[in-house]
Amino acid sequence: MQPDIQAAKAALRKQIRGVLQKIPPAVRTTMSAQIRDRLKAQAIWKNAGSVLFFAPLPDEPDVWLLLEDALAGGKIAALPRFDSTGNCYVACQVKNLRSELVPGQFGIREPGAGCVEIPFNRLDLVLVPGVGFDLQGRRLGRGRGFYDRLLADVDGIKCGIAVDEQVVKEIPAGPQDVRLNFILTPTRCVEITD
Repeated sequence: MQPDIQAAKAALRKQIRGVLQKIPPAVRTTMSAQIRDRLKAQAIWKNAGSVLFFAPLPDEPDVWLLLEDALAGGKIAALPRFDSTGNCYVACQVKNLRSELVPGQFGIREPGAGCVEIPFNRLDLVLVPGVGFDLQGRRLGRGRGFYDRLLADVDGIKCGIAVDEQVVKEIPAGPQDVRLNFILTPTRCVEITD
């Protein structure tokens, strides 16, 4: 990646994180509930038979309850699991949130070794976390490129999950940055068209 793009991304990460730190926990909880409700109302959710979720970090919208809804509704639910041999993430199906999850490589909840791997191209919907997003489908991640490598193999719908404060006018992007199909916030669901 070009040094000027890296520097612009680092500065934008810092700016967005500063804004997010000012959101009170109670407001975060309300926004997460609004995101879950908005997503459940979308055709992309209703029509998805298989969904890749993410285990939210403290500064990310909490979509965890949707994982339970997906399992109860008969959807195939998956979470990323870090594969240290390939230094990448794989998608693994989860059926029981109480017995199949373990702390992962970066302290994030992930499926244990007994969970079956699902090829990324077999997922209907991928819920994508990030630090920032723009309405052209660009995503600002945490800077390690794990999600861009994961998303490169996804044939299904890629939906960025964010609070409105994470949506900015433009995210700097390089050729390796994968564009999303939707951006969903507490107040809107925007389909990205070319």
